[in-house]
Amino acid sequence: MSTTPPEVWLRGPLPDIPKLLQPVAHALLQAREEVDSLMKGFPAEKLWERPGGVASAGFHLQHLAGVLDRLFTYARGAALNEQQARALSEEGKPDLGIQIANLLANFHKQVDRALDQLRLTEEAALTDYRGVGRAQLPSTVLGLLVHGAEHTQRHVGQLLVTVRVQLAGRE
Repeated sequence: MSTTPPEVWLRGPLPDIPKLLQPVAHALLQAREEVDSLMKGFPAEKLWERPGGVASAGFHLQHLAGVLDRLFTYARGAALNEQQARALSEEGKPDLGIQIANLLANFHKQVDRALDQLRLTEEAALTDYRGVGRAQLPSTVLGLLVHGAEHTQRHVGQLLVTVRVQLAGRE
């Protein structure tokens, strides 16, 4: 019998998360577990490498936290602040001073913030209009929260491929 726990969505409902937002919370927690497992022992010197020209592991780790921050900000009905805009412009720029542990901690912190926001989100507000970006493109609270989870999962998948390609031949 396997000692690996089932995926987060198969572990039951999360306390204090509205029923309709359980899949969003499950996806974010699954992403966090997968990123932690994937990055365990990853060599720091490979963080900014772009194998085959794809985005670096460092970019994906920055983007995972950044996209959650931005999309959940829009879901609250707020605009991005200067710090968020600056962080977006810096995503993926190699910075040898950034430690993998710091990127992981930042992602953990952002997932925790997202879960806190989900706990406070009223199900009655899920279809409320939310404008996205400067152009105020149309979305809803639910659309932004689901896209935050979906986009996070997409980048976890891309990170997984990037890391496996980088580590191929080291085993």
